[in-house]
Amino acid sequence: MSLFGWIVCALIVLFVGALAVMGKRKDSGPRGSEPGKGYHTLTSDYQSGMGGGHVTTWKVPRDPQEYAKRFVPKDTPK
Repeated sequence: MSLFGWIVCALIVLFVGALAVMGKRKDSGPRGSEPGKGYHTLTSDYQSGMGGGHVTTWKVPRDPQEYAKRFVPKDTPK
């Protein structure tokens, strides 16, 4: 097989592999959560691998109106 043939075969294999990966990443269900009272707790954990790191926790309101209020600056006229 010529060099051109090998390149075409390699591109086809890469294309099929990319399709397989994209097929596995499809959304398996609805995203988000139902509105309600209380808070969700989110945690972000970063470890540098050299003994350092950082852990942060956020409380996010479940109520959509309370959630939206957090994004409006306090000095905005009503």
